[in-house]
Amino acid sequence: MQILLNDLTTGYPGKHGHHIVSEHITATLPAGEFTCLLGPNGAGKSTLLRTLAAFQPSLGGHMTLDGRDLTDFTAQQLARRIGVVLTERPEIHGMNVREMVAMGRSPYTGFWGALQREDEVAVEEAIAQVGIGPLQHRQVDTLSDGERQKVMIAKALAQQTPVIFLDEPTAFLDFPSKVEMMLLLRRLAHEMQKTVFLSTHDIELALQTADRLWLLGREANELLIGTPRELADSGSLVRFFAGPGITFDAEALRFAVRKG
Repeated sequence: MQILLNDLTTGYPGKHGHHIVSEHITATLPAGEFTCLLGPNGAGKSTLLRTLAAFQPSLGGHMTLDGRDLTDFTAQQLARRIGVVLTERPEIHGMNVREMVAMGRSPYTGFWGALQREDEVAVEEAIAQVGIGPLQHRQVDTLSDGERQKVMIAKALAQQTPVIFLDEPTAFLDFPSKVEMMLLLRRLAHEMQKTVFLSTHDIELALQTADRLWLLGREANELLIGTPRELADSGSLVRFFAGPGITFDAEALRFAVRKG
């Protein structure tokens, strides 16, 4: 399922009218690709993700999903097409992990609907994919930040949407879990032809796993798109992220700390 952005402007209301964060974004998110959104703090990565997920309206331009404007979908229709995992830690009490993952089936069952066999299978598969089987009977509010993040990703997988947006999904994970999560999301994109788009500060992992990168700058109309190799060869990665004490090996696609 392909997402097209046509002259998109993102932002939010301010005291003196709308505050524009990004503007004139024209780009494509194709099915079967794992795309990572990189950029400095304050560049507007979360605002862009929330706009793409229809959590907040755009300030201009259009977004289409398989040729249909996002504003034409009902909330339930979107919930069957786009799964979203945000960085905010949800306050959840009185619910175990399996019940939380099963909430991903609500677009099909209704909020309090009973799970059918196909729903149970989707929940079981999502739990297995993220590797949280041993946690499934734990209460969600007893989990660590990293464990809870995996639960929310499993919930999105149980939703079985062709599109998944994630805001900093590796933020609370240790390094082996970060690698595991990035490889899982890449595999879902490739093997299941999902459109997977995430923001991250884990530049090294993005360089090694992403099919395509979006580099979002602090200037409102600054967005560069390309493969890691293309953006390295053009000098864009150095311009965005290198600085005092940081070097970049364009051949190896690796940043390093300059000592001394």
